[in-house]
Amino acid sequence: MLRISPIFSDGAVLCRRKELRIFGGAEDGTRVRCELRDAKDALLARGEGIAREGQFLILLPPQEAATGCRLMIFAGNERYTALDICIGEVYLAGGQSNMELELQNADEGQELIAGHVNPMVRYFNVPKFGYFCAEREKAWEQVRWNAIGPGRGKDVSAVAYFFAMKMQRELEVPVGIIDSYLGGTSVACWMDEPWLRRTGEGCRYLREYAEETAGITMEESIEKERIFRHTLDAWNDRMAAWKAAHPGGAWEDLVAEIGPCPWDPPKGPASPYRPAGLYETMIAPLIPLALTGILYYQGEEDTWRTEQYDTLMMSLIDRWRTAFRSEELPFLFVQLPMWIEKGAKDSKTWPALRMRQCETRDRMRHTGMVCLLDQGEYDNIHPTNKRVVGERLYELAKKEIYGLKGETSPRVTGRRIEGSMMTLETDQPLMTADGKEPAMLELAGADGEFKPARAMLEGPMLHLTAAGVQYPVHCRYAWTDYGIVNLFAANGLPLEPFCF
Repeated sequence: MLRISPIFSDGAVLCRRKELRIFGGAEDGTRVRCELRDAKDALLARGEGIAREGQFLILLPPQEAATGCRLMIFAGNERYTALDICIGEVYLAGGQSNMELELQNADEGQELIAGHVNPMVRYFNVPKFGYFCAEREKAWEQVRWNAIGPGRGKDVSAVAYFFAMKMQRELEVPVGIIDSYLGGTSVACWMDEPWLRRTGEGCRYLREYAEETAGITMEESIEKERIFRHTLDAWNDRMAAWKAAHPGGAWEDLVAEIGPCPWDPPKGPASPYRPAGLYETMIAPLIPLALTGILYYQGEEDTWRTEQYDTLMMSLIDRWRTAFRSEELPFLFVQLPMWIEKGAKDSKTWPALRMRQCETRDRMRHTGMVCLLDQGEYDNIHPTNKRVVGERLYELAKKEIYGLKGETSPRVTGRRIEGSMMTLETDQPLMTADGKEPAMLELAGADGEFKPARAMLEGPMLHLTAAGVQYPVHCRYAWTDYGIVNLFAANGLPLEPFCF
């Protein structure tokens, strides 16, 4: 029996200018043919393959952007046809809750949903399941592509939406977003177990989780998951109702009225939060689809767990590139913004993870990072202004993927030391947004004791001195979980944090 992945359903967006990979299931030995035709029924591409171990893969040559196409797949007497196929840019949006935050819950969301129209922007939401079950299979069979139109699009990632809408307007090609994310997940959730075992950090995550869940049966785990999901969904419904009744209301007021988020996910073999828990259910079914690139926003869940986040992050990038058959697949990710919980002490773990994100970008080819130091919110880990995030990702894509002029954050590119002064050079001239002296800069000598630094701006130069630091050796910027930064480039983007 011919089985076609729903990723090739009506309205799908296929990746332009890359080898197209059409896949699905069929009986062993079945010869499967595929045709792609344009809006005038002219043949664009044809290919065939033989089903092995119940699966088939057909390769079609790269195509230019197009709309109104038709995809046909034949196997014996069976025939499958998908209509209204587009060819354009295709991005996989992954990560945890800040990527998951839906358009309906974002600033501007309700107004946009009521009237937006752009059938050239489409999205596909991968069902959120941490283990295979009948419910997951049913959800997977029923999921379809959706085009942006009035009353539609409420459940698309807000970050990915703003990214795609700006991209479509400027590039004038169809844009497809594949949403595959889940709030509260570690980077370790998104790799398979054999791949995790390639690194010491991956092995540690697996070992510690196994120790914590020893003796918990699948049946017990499923029941605990059911109760947790019911409780969390009920809270989310109350949150949505409160936000609808109090537009622009403060997070603190929301919590005071409906209570804190009941975030205490149970651990066990059915948990989507276990290491390797989501790769098989939410990433593997998409493989080996041709993609333009990856959008990724994650890290909050790992701030307290590892000083080697970059090891796991680089391993994730390698894993996804290997799986999607593209060694240079662009991987654009979001650096954690400022955040601290009300009443909490500054743990310094968030700036440490931000540095691991910087190192990942600096050490991996074809990666890019968006800086959000100016976008964090006190006591709210889920800021709802997602337009800024999505559009900064698009500006990054313009520069890193399309070779166009894109506005990105300034970065320190060099330093020199003269007596008690350290001078930093940046790749863009800097200014303070509030007209005050540059804030959150620190210097340290060989003893590693950091002291607040005074700074003088001179175009792209920062001249730093600090009382008590006669011979500066180290320098850092924005080394805090939460604070207000004031160093920006003329394009309005914040200086990236650093620690030398």
